[in-house]
Amino acid sequence: MLKLRLSRGGTKKRPVYKVVVADSRFARDGRFIEKVGFFNPLLPKEKKERIGLEAERIKYWLGQGAQPTTRVARILGENELMPMPANGNNPQKAIPKKDRKKEGSEEAPKAEAPKAEAKKEEAPKAEAPKAEAKKAEAKKEEKK
Repeated sequence: MLKLRLSRGGTKKRPVYKVVVADSRFARDGRFIEKVGFFNPLLPKEKKERIGLEAERIKYWLGQGAQPTTRVARILGENELMPMPANGNNPQKAIPKKDRKKEGSEEAPKAEAPKAEAKKEEAPKAEAPKAEAKKAEAKKEEKK
């Protein structure tokens, strides 16, 4: 299957990507059929040098059945070469990977509820020592 995808170049911590047409079985930075653009994520979004695309070749490859990856589809959508893809919904993204539960298990909602309740209970406890400290200071001032 043909894919329109990003191939990483550049140095360590300074990525520059080529937009390439490649067989999906090839390595990410390996063999490709044709380079059809570039993407430099380090430049501000307003600069036109951030993304360079060969529109005619991209349209040709899309016509041949090449499927863009999610990131390339967004880039092409922003440049009006294809419709903008729908935003994904990943509510688990904010939860650290080690704390995530599998979708199939019913334990996940139960596990989250006690944590939320525990946090609500901790908040008043945290305020209580502050109130006690203020009362203690007030008593000290009264003694003086």
